[in-house]
Amino acid sequence: MKKISENISYKEATYSLTAKQLGITNKPKKEHLENMELLAEKVFQPLREWVGGPIKINSFYRSEELNSRINGASKTSAHLVGQAIDITTMGKKTNKEMFDYIIENLDFDQVISEYPIKGEPQWIHVSYVSKKDNRKQALEIRRKGKYYTYTGCKNC
Repeated sequence: MKKISENISYKEATYSLTAKQLGITNKPKKEHLENMELLAEKVFQPLREWVGGPIKINSFYRSEELNSRINGASKTSAHLVGQAIDITTMGKKTNKEMFDYIIENLDFDQVISEYPIKGEPQWIHVSYVSKKDNRKQALEIRRKGKYYTYTGCKNC
């Protein structure tokens, strides 16, 4: 079975229920796979080692067709080129603990606390471009009605 990293299978990195339901092919190109492997090496695997157990992957690679079918998904999403992953705790650490660990210990482009409730992110979006081009940008996204607001992370 093809692997993106020690703890991420190709199937897990490309799986989408939406794609499956709509018959959309969600297959990354070679350069997207290389980006995915780099993100896994620089962010996911070190985080997983620190957590000491599995981390759920909500979304990793998204084809253009899949991305366009997901409500509100950005046309410039880093998921389109394999440079972003959305993750959720599986219990060993909280999403907030993982979010803080990424900021304090790992190199990244963006890390976003997604729709936090009482400070606890529902999930974490994290991206990696390259050591040279990473912005080290920590954000929080909230939703009010049909509007979304990104703000700089104050407690980082």
